[in-house]
Amino acid sequence: MAALLERADQAVSVTTMVRSFSARLKEVSSRATDRLVIFKDNEPAAVIVNVDAYQEMLDELEDLRIEAIAHERMSTFDKSKAISLSDMKARYAAKE
Repeated sequence: MAALLERADQAVSVTTMVRSFSARLKEVSSRATDRLVIFKDNEPAAVIVNVDAYQEMLDELEDLRIEAIAHERMSTFDKSKAISLSDMKARYAAKE
């Protein structure tokens, strides 16, 4: 949870957020601030990030998932069961 905040200006209380929502949203959407952590009762309650930054995080997470699957598959790879590229093309290429 410590990684939520890099700087103090990324923290905002619910009350402050309500009072200055438009300005704070503009900060995030323009990437002047990369994220806002909203606190309620001195506990982090939500994080607001720019849409592009959020998509970048999702893309990176997907890449990491694919990499983990590839590592798992490579650990159980049996070369004797491998199919050559030419055999694969012959087997699955669209017939004209």
